[in-house]
Amino acid sequence: MDRIDEGSPVPTLDDVARRAGVSKSTASRALSRPELVAPATIARVNDAALALGFEPSRVAQALAHGRTGLIALVVPTLENAFFTPIINGAQARAAEAGAQLTVAVHSGDDHTALARLARQVDGFLITAPHGSDDDLRAVCRLAPTVLIDREVPGLPSVSADVASAFGEVIAHLAATGHRRIAYLGGPHGSWQSLRRSEAVQQAGHGRAELRMLGPVPATFTAGVESVDAVLDSGATAVVPYATSVALGLMAALERRGVAVPGDLLVSAELAILDALGMSQVPAIDVDGEQLGRVAAEHLVERIERRGHSEGRPVRLPVAVRLSVS
Repeated sequence: MDRIDEGSPVPTLDDVARRAGVSKSTASRALSRPELVAPATIARVNDAALALGFEPSRVAQALAHGRTGLIALVVPTLENAFFTPIINGAQARAAEAGAQLTVAVHSGDDHTALARLARQVDGFLITAPHGSDDDLRAVCRLAPTVLIDREVPGLPSVSADVASAFGEVIAHLAATGHRRIAYLGGPHGSWQSLRRSEAVQQAGHGRAELRMLGPVPATFTAGVESVDAVLDSGATAVVPYATSVALGLMAALERRGVAVPGDLLVSAELAILDALGMSQVPAIDVDGEQLGRVAAEHLVERIERRGHSEGRPVRLPVAVRLSVS
């Protein structure tokens, strides 16, 4: 029986087949399509592979099942740091499933580009997509798809319940004496921006005078450019749509000699405020890695089922720190 000694070349499928006493094609089927091979043959091939230290190519296994082994995570931009932990979480879960994650920058309504991409991947994770519900339904017919941070009736989605967290922050600010609060809204056409606007208006109704500003893109520059509107609003507290906007606003306020949070309170993400030593400022804590991981888990399940069927929305809770004693 052939033996691969230490220091010899990496074992191949031919080596496994010779050791198991079967043809190369039979060895390949035993490892990738065991349902087509007799149990005794599968056992011999697996024993040979184990003895030789042979690791089947995950890509080859995927192709044997009519798959590419690739999942595409589609983001509208790479400028928003919110997407980074989502990518990390999705990549980790994809790797556990034996798949490779690729990141593509497209809007959710770019049907031509996504149709081209669909021929190269097993499924889509589409993050915070723009476009109409019908546009996204058309995209979801191209390949198994899970939406992230966007809900469309009948389509599978995973989102963070940031809107409820924003509402909690607004209600807390009003309860602690802020009579005029500004909300700096996100990009026009954003589903999350619309939900957050509705939540903060409901939370502020009858409690404080709410100044709705924006819409602005979720960038540092947008925060810098919003400083005049925020100061003109007369607000004593402001809740920006995204942490990148909050950081830009803080930098601009500092240049104007406005103390944050002394003269004006600016809410943001928990980790950012803690890093800045602002532990008394209300903050939210979105677990982006969990968001990406859960979405990837749902997509892996749909790919295994080869399903384009209707799905349900999943909303993950968002932690809120209202005050620190």
